[in-house]
Amino acid sequence: MKKFFGEFKTFITRGNVVDMAVGIIIGGAFTAIVTALTNYVLTPIIKWVLALIFGANSLEELYTFLVKVTTTDETGAVVTDLANSIYIDWGALIGAIINFILIAFVLFLIIKAINSAKDKKEKLKGNMNSNKLTKDDYKAMKEQGIDKKDKKAVEEYIAKRNADAAAKLEAEKKAAEEAANAPSQEVLLLTEIRDALRNK
Repeated sequence: MKKFFGEFKTFITRGNVVDMAVGIIIGGAFTAIVTALTNYVLTPIIKWVLALIFGANSLEELYTFLVKVTTTDETGAVVTDLANSIYIDWGALIGAIINFILIAFVLFLIIKAINSAKDKKEKLKGNMNSNKLTKDDYKAMKEQGIDKKDKKAVEEYIAKRNADAAAKLEAEKKAAEEAANAPSQEVLLLTEIRDALRNK
């Protein structure tokens, strides 16, 4: 029994289980926010615009009747009995499409904002890391006679170091591309054999 509860504790405290639980909870709350935004802010505006276009009371009167049953109400007016009629509810279809598009659009905007913030953070982090001095940098600065308290000299050293690193990276990339485009030893050997056979 103790072993069983020990295994359960190990399972429940694993990182991915906790992350999944947090993701589900946040996802539920996030869904509620997106649904509220679409249902109570954006959808009514679009329904109002469609009501102006179609001339119906929002999307609730956009029906195509296959079998229309009418009844009379208390005042004697003839009204459509929707419960017994067979009809196509275009309003419900258009409303569902609008909800889908709005939810997708809101999610797109939110994810775009999150990714933009993440990219800015990574860029800032990269800039901070590129301006960070290591022990080797302090050693090189000491050899070059640069005082670490001299901000201008340190900034010039960092700029030169970053430029040298970028040039080295570019040279390595160019060398890798040339190596990838260069013929392999097997191709060279086969070419030599072919040329030797042609000359016979």
